[in-house]
Amino acid sequence: MFRLIPFLIALLTLSACAPQMERVASAGAVRAKPTWAFETSDVPLDPAYKFGKLANGLRYVIRQNATPKGTAAVRMEVRAGSLDEAESERGFAHFVEHMAFNGSTKVPEGEMVRLLERQGLAFGADTNAQTSFEQTTYMLDLPRNDPALLGTALMLMRETASELKFDPAAVARERGVVLSEMRDRQGWQQRNLEDQLDFFAAGARYPKRLPIGTAEALNAATADTLKAFWRRNYVPANTTVIVIGDFPPEAVEAAITKQFSDWTPASPLPPGSAGPIDAKLRGKADVYVDPALSERVTASRLGPWQDEPDSQAWRQTSALREIGYAIINRRFQGLSRQADPPFRSAGFATSDLFKEGRGTNLVVDTVDGKWRRGLSAVVLEYRRAMKFGFAQAEIDEQLANLRRALQNGAASASTRSHNALVNAVLTLIRDGRVPATPESTLAQFEQFAPQINPRQVLAALKYEAIPLTQPLLRFQGRREPEGGEQAILGAWESAVRQPVQRNPAASNAAFAYTQFGPPGTVTNDSREPALGIRQIQYSNGVRLNIKRTDIQKDRINLQLSVDGGDMLNTKANPLAMAMVQNMPSGGLGQHSQDQLQSILAGRTVQFNLASTAETFTSSAQTTPLDLELQLQVLAAQLTDPGYRMEGEVLYKNTINTFFAQLNSTPGSALTAALSGILADNDPRFTLQPVADYRKLSFAKLKADITDRLTNGALELGIVGDVDEEQAIALVGKTLGALPQREADFRPYEEQRTRSFTADRSARVVRHTGPADQALLRLTWPTRDDSDQRDAITLALLDRVVQIELTETLREKLGKSYSPSVSSAPSRIWRGYGVFAAAASIDVKEVAATRAAILETIARIRDAPIGADELLRARQPLIEGYDNALKSNGGWMALTDRAQTEADQIARFQTAKPILQALMPADIQVMAQRFLKADASVEVLVLPTGIEAEK
Repeated sequence: MFRLIPFLIALLTLSACAPQMERVASAGAVRAKPTWAFETSDVPLDPAYKFGKLANGLRYVIRQNATPKGTAAVRMEVRAGSLDEAESERGFAHFVEHMAFNGSTKVPEGEMVRLLERQGLAFGADTNAQTSFEQTTYMLDLPRNDPALLGTALMLMRETASELKFDPAAVARERGVVLSEMRDRQGWQQRNLEDQLDFFAAGARYPKRLPIGTAEALNAATADTLKAFWRRNYVPANTTVIVIGDFPPEAVEAAITKQFSDWTPASPLPPGSAGPIDAKLRGKADVYVDPALSERVTASRLGPWQDEPDSQAWRQTSALREIGYAIINRRFQGLSRQADPPFRSAGFATSDLFKEGRGTNLVVDTVDGKWRRGLSAVVLEYRRAMKFGFAQAEIDEQLANLRRALQNGAASASTRSHNALVNAVLTLIRDGRVPATPESTLAQFEQFAPQINPRQVLAALKYEAIPLTQPLLRFQGRREPEGGEQAILGAWESAVRQPVQRNPAASNAAFAYTQFGPPGTVTNDSREPALGIRQIQYSNGVRLNIKRTDIQKDRINLQLSVDGGDMLNTKANPLAMAMVQNMPSGGLGQHSQDQLQSILAGRTVQFNLASTAETFTSSAQTTPLDLELQLQVLAAQLTDPGYRMEGEVLYKNTINTFFAQLNSTPGSALTAALSGILADNDPRFTLQPVADYRKLSFAKLKADITDRLTNGALELGIVGDVDEEQAIALVGKTLGALPQREADFRPYEEQRTRSFTADRSARVVRHTGPADQALLRLTWPTRDDSDQRDAITLALLDRVVQIELTETLREKLGKSYSPSVSSAPSRIWRGYGVFAAAASIDVKEVAATRAAILETIARIRDAPIGADELLRARQPLIEGYDNALKSNGGWMALTDRAQTEADQIARFQTAKPILQALMPADIQVMAQRFLKADASVEVLVLPTGIEAEK
């Protein structure tokens, strides 16, 4: 909701260097509408993009890119969304998107997904589409740079653009899928959103054009009416094809031309209106109550749209604004981190409302019953900023963050990902922001930064932000505030009458953790032969694994693993580690979290801690310049955690919200209940009463965790653009300088048992959401992952069942928008693993869905699958193995524990041959072995008070 500095960075990364098209010489000449926004901008264009336009009006953007190597991203964006719908067509843009997978001139119904699966694209992961208010975007991620595969991808895009069949039977089947998606969305979040839009944008059109549509319009849709919407909106002039990947641009251009040049041109209709935005709306209040909602008060004012085309001057002004917003939000963040905070969080922002208007919002989230205090505090801080402006130190902190982000962007510019480059193009198409090189963006920033001062920042902010005079005020929460709407209006008036004074200037200390003792000496230095991972051991027992890659220039990933984690949760003390993720909120002994944020401004450093099944982990991405500081932070959080009260307060507020929303949706209700059901209420895996969580404290956590943080075995993985010798020396000065650690990770043998319930009776869990929503899950016990072939066969069985269930429940029966399947043989729990199939459905479809799932499983169990189905299931997995080491994240999965879990490297190397050797009979045997008819545990989630049909 809030525009912060990261948004500015994404925006500025679009600025930099190529000659622009000539300006119109004569002031009196008639100017044709430019094809691209950069044609009339003085922002220099990144020359690595190739822009083009076919004679029929279709535009295209191409860029050769090798991150990840040998892959590509193909997109087709059609300027057709829900704003282009008539009243009787609400939901048609989204319905047409669904029909893209249901038959065209060259591709029979149901074959598009199958065709892509044979090529290694998994439906949902690599094959997808999105519909919004203003556009529909089709997405294919190609796992290899095969020209034939590119041709197939472009052929499918062309089929979607102009060759869809809209067979009436296919429309009828897909209607059920679309309606099931609508049903799944109708929870408390959707209801809250609709009320919010109706209040803040009263009279505007866009609140009545949510992309999901209405049941009335969708039920009335026919093949002819859908086709009519498609024909008038899917025209070349509304369409842009984007290909970013490891292909020669000339070859891509020729392929696009071949596929799209004979598409008959047609004049596009004007885009649908989102407005009108009524800037006169003011002085009203709205109260919205739902049991799942935590308290929030929003103050909002609307104003006209500021038409500001992209230019060097606009970017400078935008930078000033964003710094101002960031400082105010930074102040709010500081207030929320107090030991007795006036609110949980708050934000201030101004956003465009399409090209119809803009809205300025002040939002405060509070603990239940504390909305008055929160509103008073946030209004006071907002007014202080608008009256007195900002201190130079505050501006310097934001400039440091922005400078570092831009420097990082420039340093890694040559290895930007396909998605990053695609997003820059989409921002050009949708918002007219020119894509530029990160290097020129940084240069422009450095030119402008010395001129930035508090007066400029406040002036730029005030120019955009609409004064919150007599704002629209909206309360949301679990209980109606005493006094209702008048109480909200009165509280605002009281808040704006508070006296306002300047805040005293804050001073920043230096980072206190730079010395950890004499540097550790290296006792072992070897290189793992298969993948070249360097393995170091220090005299204090710390292990370091390093893999240098050229995948992302100037980026280094780290993952620290410390012995313990959830193994410290016992049946007698099941919540021992429940507060671990909040430890960073408690800061360090010498610095609060808020102080750390200022101290570390302008540095690429992360501060986090998580408890996994058997380790505590801290993950970070940094740069060569900041590697030493990142290692100092890691060492400091092990040796001197702060355990400040503000972190404990944050945890308890989060727990209260979690339990308030616990049963509000079928998914959350299932998540809360399932582990306890499957584990026969073993307290380590079962949600405990809320009172038990409220009793937790940092004092208890400190007693439970200190031994492991101080003495537990420690292993660090470093992957990326790293100098190995420098990393070895820096780890020696930090983690390697700590006191002696235990040599090995503990086995925790007594903890590694996890039973699967012997009670196979069906269970019913209740949710408090809409009365038509149900969720059915069947779970079978399997095995652990100690046998690699079994684990891989189960993964392949997972894909087979997913394909079969998708075709049965989604495509044939139209009963579920997104059936899900998962196989999870455990590496942690001896003998334990689960295989599950689940579907979100209408309460009236429980019996039919259960039968369909069981029949699907029985069919796989009773007969071998066909060769084509095996290919479709296996090929995406094979492509996954082929591409696993094309990202630093993939390398980290094998590097982080390369010494203590060396078997994972061997398993990775042998996995693909095992997968390729599997045959249909192997899948059938695995299904017969584990997916027996009477072996599953059924959990059905139903609305409170509703019984399922038998």
